[in-house]
Amino acid sequence: MLAMNYTRVLMAIVAAGVVTMFTDWLFMGVLFHKKYLAFPEVWRIKPGGQDASLIAWSQVVGLLSCAAFVVVCVRFQVDAWSTILKLAVAGWAMGALPILLQNGIWMKIHPHITAAHSVGWLVRFLVYAVAVKLLIP
Repeated sequence: MLAMNYTRVLMAIVAAGVVTMFTDWLFMGVLFHKKYLAFPEVWRIKPGGQDASLIAWSQVVGLLSCAAFVVVCVRFQVDAWSTILKLAVAGWAMGALPILLQNGIWMKIHPHITAAHSVGWLVRFLVYAVAVKLLIP
């Protein structure tokens, strides 16, 4: 049974945050990078522009998502691998996936970008699940 150990909770959030920085880099930056140029008017910065502060704020949003997932697992005592993984997939399917698909339908975003971001958010939620299971006894 999970107990609220604030040190462990913080460790899980930080560890998942660091790992997801790299998964975001892969799925939301490197993968299909040239497809972002299909509709350059959609993005806040121009190709080659400075985006460090936008990336930093995006990571803060990701940390909030991670913190919410970890706290939900602890508060509701979700501690079995199968249950944690199901919660991760459910959170992705209820939150990130519909938003990304609707953005893909209504905005000028290349379908490869929508797909890569969708998979990236699924991986992000699965990383959260692994962090909870491994770092919170």
